[in-house]
Parts: sequence; structure tokens; C-alpha cells
Amino acid sequence: MRVRFAPSPTGYLHVGGARTAIFNWLLARRHSGTFVLRIEDTDEQRSSEELVRAILDGMAWLGLAPDEGPFFQTGNRAQHVADARKLLDTGKAYRCFCDAATLRAEREAAEKAGGAYVYPRRCLSIPRADSDRRAATETFVVRLQVPPGVTSWDDLVHGTTSFPNEVIEDLILLRSDGTPIYNLSVVSDDIAMRITHVVRGDDHISNTPKQILIYQGLDAPPPRFGHLPLILGTDKKRLSKRHGATSVLDYEAQGYLPDAMFNFLALLGWNPGDERVVMSREEIVESFDLAQVGKSGAVFDLTKLDWLNGRYITAMRDDAFEAEARKRLSDAGLWEGLDPSWLRSVLALIKPRVRTLAAIADEGRYLFDPSDEIAYDPKLLAKHATPPAFPGPFRALLAQYEALPAWSVAPLEQTLRALAEEAGVAAGKLIHPVRFAVSGRDATPGLFEVLELLGRERTLARMRRFLDRASTGLV
Repeated sequence: MRVRFAPSPTGYLHVGGARTAIFNWLLARRHSGTFVLRIEDTDEQRSSEELVRAILDGMAWLGLAPDEGPFFQTGNRAQHVADARKLLDTGKAYRCFCDAATLRAEREAAEKAGGAYVYPRRCLSIPRADSDRRAATETFVVRLQVPPGVTSWDDLVHGTTSFPNEVIEDLILLRSDGTPIYNLSVVSDDIAMRITHVVRGDDHISNTPKQILIYQGLDAPPPRFGHLPLILGTDKKRLSKRHGATSVLDYEAQGYLPDAMFNFLALLGWNPGDERVVMSREEIVESFDLAQVGKSGAVFDLTKLDWLNGRYITAMRDDAFEAEARKRLSDAGLWEGLDPSWLRSVLALIKPRVRTLAAIADEGRYLFDPSDEIAYDPKLLAKHATPPAFPGPFRALLAQYEALPAWSVAPLEQTLRALAEEAGVAAGKLIHPVRFAVSGRDATPGLFEVLELLGRERTLARMRRFLDRASTGLV
């Protein structure tokens, strides 16, 4: 088995392309095959070295090392042209001398009339000798002669798929400047690279009958084709930038782990046949089967990706998580001056809560930030600064905390719960305003662990400030 991933360097490696690459990589690994990377750079005006590098970097981040390549399509142009000439010489293709402006006008007229334009084959009847003579002085393109009948294939995802040849116009193989067109280049390359299986997105399905006809014209056996369903947003519309269809490297910057993204994209449209969601690469390779790929669009659910990424973060080694945290905190201006031992304690507390590495700084900002100027949301301030726990029991707790001889989890919790019972309020009614006072948040890890790490002076300073703010008319 030989498969290929063939991106065009006219854009970044987005999630749709990344999933196609993953499925091809999985297919090759599952069947001990070869995974080939080909950069289809024939659109030289829109291609760039920067985008090539971004594609390669995105694949490297996902761990998709090719067995062969990268090869560049422009490097095989001589073979593309030779294949077109072979089709011309064997009568499977012909020269078309029609004026481009005339063809454009005919196509526009057909579209205005609500019909599909098919080239009327005016030049097909030109004798070969006349065609050869005119080619010396006139501009022409080379077109494939589409035979009558139906073009069918057994799609690896969709099953038997057919196109009547009458809807396929005699497609151009070589432009008037002699450069090859996409469909010819793809077929020529796949033949040269001995590709046995072509797995790509559904948006290519209309190209497949054209390419099969070119294979037939070149007397070459076509590969097996499989077309993956498109990736949709949660609104069931085709994925776009507003859904998060950005470069996969943007997800790296946002703090997603490559194994989590690989796991997520592998399950986007493919079902392993059981309830597993968190799967190692080895497990995915062992289970992968194109027959289990769905025929309808797969939804890119960012909430699910966040959850899955959180699972991978939780499973990270502590030293690896700490290294990532140091980098993220440094970028956020929160790293300098932090005690390493204290930092490790904080990270152990927040690690199960973060869904992305980028969230480390935000999740623990109230602990990392040396300033005690908590920015209280006025609505939440009003919510938490209310009876029965506030202000009486809250003020009493502040006084008891000020006198507390040992600042650790057990006495902090015992003091609060005893005071709440004495005041006749549920402990939670007091825990919530204290949590909000020291963090400015509705939710944190365990309050008493937070208070221990925050320390006596910072905790008391924030509780006093909260009491002052609540009594100055902000609630």
C-alpha cells in the first residue's frame, strides 16, 4: 500500500487537511504501507516558501513524518507534459484552437440560462495533420477526449459511485502556455509515485471521474479512491474560520497538545466501533478502518476538544507540565520571583482544571499575580456580599483568621466550619464569599488549599479589601 498526502501551499495546514493527513498516515501504518508527502505547488502565484514551511511544521507538530518526501509537484512537470503528449499521440486527446474569450462568453451565457456548460467539441473533428500544422503558428490547449458511457468506482467510504460521462466536458490537460492542469499533474504524479490508494476530502469527488479517465487514457490502473466527509461547524455548516478552521499551529499556540489534537481529529468522522474516546496512537493504528468512516459530515466541536485536551494535560508528567507552565507564565509576565517549590504546589492544584496550556496563567492568575488588587465584577460582588454569611460571619472569620496560629488547610477549614455552625449558616454560604474575596472567581480548586498557598498576609489583605469594597456602596 502506498498513500499520499498532497497539500497545496496556497494556505496553511488547517484542521481539514490535517485530518486527511492523519487518515492517510493511519492507513499506511495499519497496513505496513508507505506514507508519501507531495507538495502540489503548481499554482506558483499563490504558493510560497512560508506556507510550505507552515505545512511541514504543522505535520511535524502532529507527529506525521512522511516515509517519502516531501516531493514538489513542479519538479515533475516534464513528466506531466510527456503524459499529455502521449494522450495526444494515441488519439485520447486533441488540440483545441478555440478563442478563450469566445469560450468564456459561451459559458457565461449557459450559466445565465440556468444550464451547465459543456464544451461543444468544435475542434475534435480537426484532422491530425491539420492540427499539427496549425500548432506551429496558433495558440491551443490540449483537451482529453471523454468517451461515451459511465465512469464508476468503488469508493472506500461511499461505496459504488458513478458519473455519466456526458456531464464531463473534454477537460483541458495543457494550458495555452504549455503548462499542465491540476488533474493531469495529480494523475501523472500518482502513477510515477506508484500510489495505490487516494484518500482525500469529499470536495475532490467531482475530480475523481476526470482523473480515472486520464488513467484509462494512459493505460494505467487507477488507485482505490476514498472520499472523506467534510468537517462541519456546530451549526452543521461547512467549517470556516469563524468555527475555528485556522492553522493547526494556531492550536499549538493556544495550548493544545499534539497527541490530543491527533486523537480528536482521528475520531472526527471515524468510529473505532466502541465507546473509547481517549486513545493512544498505537490503539488508533490498531483499530483504524476506512469502512468505519461515516458518510455524512463530522462536527468540529471545540468543547469536546477542550475536554479531551484537558484529559491529556492531566496525564502529563509533572515535570513536563511545569516546563510548559514556566514558559506560559513567563510570556504572561507572571514568572519572575516565584518560588519553585511553591510553584509546583500551585501547579498540582490547578493541573486537573486547565483545558489548555494557555489557560495556566489565567487559571492561577490570582495566585501568581503579586498584586492583591483583585478586579471584582460588580454583579458577582453584589451576589456574594449578601446575608446570611455577609457581613457578620465574614467579618468574624476575618478576625479569627488574623489570630490563627497555624496557617494550613486543616485549621483554616476547621475555623470556617466551626464559625459557620455557630452563626447558624451553611458552611458553603461562607465559603463562596471568601473564595470570591481572595480570587475574584466563582470557582477555584479547594478553597482551603488555595488559602494555604496564597498565604496569611495576602489572604487577609484580600478579605479586608473585599469587606471595604462591599461597604462603600458598590453592592
